[in-house]
Amino acid sequence: MKVINLTEPMPTKIKFYQLSQWPLWALAFRPFFLAAGALAVFAMSYWFLILAGYAQWHLTMPATLWHAHEMLFGFAGVVAMGFLLTAAQTWTGVASVSGIKLCLLSMIWLAARFSFFIEIAGFEQLNLYIVSALQLVWWLAGIIILADMLIQAKSSHNYLFVVIASLLCALNVIFLSLVVLNKMSLALGVVDTAVLIMTLLVGVVAGRVVPFFTARGLNLSEQVRTPKLDKLVVFSSFFAIAWFFMSQLFFSAMSTGWVFAWLACLHSVRCVLWWHKGILKVPLLWSLHVAYWALSVGLILVALSYFSPIILFKDALHLITVGTIGVMIIAMMVRVSHGHTGRALQAPAYISLAFVLIVIAAIVRSLLPVYLGHHLAWQLSALLWVAGFSLFLFHCAPILVNRRVDGRRG
Repeated sequence: MKVINLTEPMPTKIKFYQLSQWPLWALAFRPFFLAAGALAVFAMSYWFLILAGYAQWHLTMPATLWHAHEMLFGFAGVVAMGFLLTAAQTWTGVASVSGIKLCLLSMIWLAARFSFFIEIAGFEQLNLYIVSALQLVWWLAGIIILADMLIQAKSSHNYLFVVIASLLCALNVIFLSLVVLNKMSLALGVVDTAVLIMTLLVGVVAGRVVPFFTARGLNLSEQVRTPKLDKLVVFSSFFAIAWFFMSQLFFSAMSTGWVFAWLACLHSVRCVLWWHKGILKVPLLWSLHVAYWALSVGLILVALSYFSPIILFKDALHLITVGTIGVMIIAMMVRVSHGHTGRALQAPAYISLAFVLIVIAAIVRSLLPVYLGHHLAWQLSALLWVAGFSLFLFHCAPILVNRRVDGRRG
């Protein structure tokens, strides 16, 4: 029997803990997409239990604001950062974050999720301070890594993504600060502004990938290019975001509706120009197009909510959060998970069902509350969302934790 000498120094390297060698930590999309899928299922399941009365909410932060934070800054935020840190390596040729650094970044994000539920007598808001600190560190680390990659490659046309990520970081911190100060209505306004920032990100990314993926997926001779319209969408989006944010304090509500109507028209033009009848035969294409159509229709409904009491602003906005952000995210996560692991860009039939479930969830949440009642519509939408992202996890979790099929690293 071998005797262990406790006086000898322990080995500095243990193979099991060589995290840089684990496929999960090869590129940011792997742990971040896996984390996003898990949060999409568990956070929405908990939200459903709260709505249905099966779970009690004891924290000082209102459950509605927790739900908004986790779906936007937690779920959508980690997907955005995972996509950008992965895509930046392709854009620049500069190695992205991986290994132990990526593991630590993932642990910080995960710790922020659990920190919401810290309860210490006499320190009721301690959890919010911890979450704020963790979220700030996570955002800043990701932004610095992204900025460093782009600056090294002098990729100035991609600096916009650093600006967008920085705005999301700022709004995240402002949101949590307002909750601490018990300024709940202002906090909700910040969330709505952050949703518009996400639509800006969707607009920029979609402008690059949707025409390209469409031409490639349908074997078209050339892709649709609209550089002037793309720039107009970006500038108009920034204007709409700034106008909406300021309108919460100074401007009339009706004038804001016209701003959203203009932005909706621009996105609608893109939808028409990008459309091709062959899209309907390819799930990884129609899902992206449907998500972008939902943005156009959602903005139209948001605009109409300023003129008609029949259409509620929050219901209209959920066509964007669920139908655009949710559908775009699940479609892009499946596509990137396949493409960056050397797999064919063909998803099984149940992934098409997952796309359909999220689309229906968006319709139920945004258009049917008037007919079903808000409470029932919210619960049904949550269940559809959970079912869709459960199918995503079933399919993509094994892909994300295993090596590329072609043996390359990434």
